[in-house]
Amino acid sequence: MNHLLAIALGGAVGAVARFLTSTGIYQLAGRDFPYGTLAVNVLGSLLMGFLYILLIERATLGAEWRAGLLVGFLGAFTTFSTFSIETLNLLEEGALLRAAANVVISVVVCILAAWIGVLLGREL
Repeated sequence: MNHLLAIALGGAVGAVARFLTSTGIYQLAGRDFPYGTLAVNVLGSLLMGFLYILLIERATLGAEWRAGLLVGFLGAFTTFSTFSIETLNLLEEGALLRAAANVVISVVVCILAAWIGVLLGREL
């Protein structure tokens, strides 16, 4: 039961953090490209790599913390479903280059961010 509570709590915080982060990015960069979703996915990937090393490989916190942070917080913070619908919207609008850029940048940069997070976690 503690795991479920940790996931629920982490998910609530992650959802609010996603909203605030993406809204702030959209206010700065505009809405002609899914900058907010891209930023959230890159940051989420970086945090996933970093926290994975700290919480799984090094196990510095208990199982409830791991569940709350990795499953709850990051599960709610990252926005792959939003990425998918925004990319589909770009395709339906005929913005093929922007849609392709969103896919390539999101995949490549998020994997790179996760790798950097892993490296940072291992340096501690």
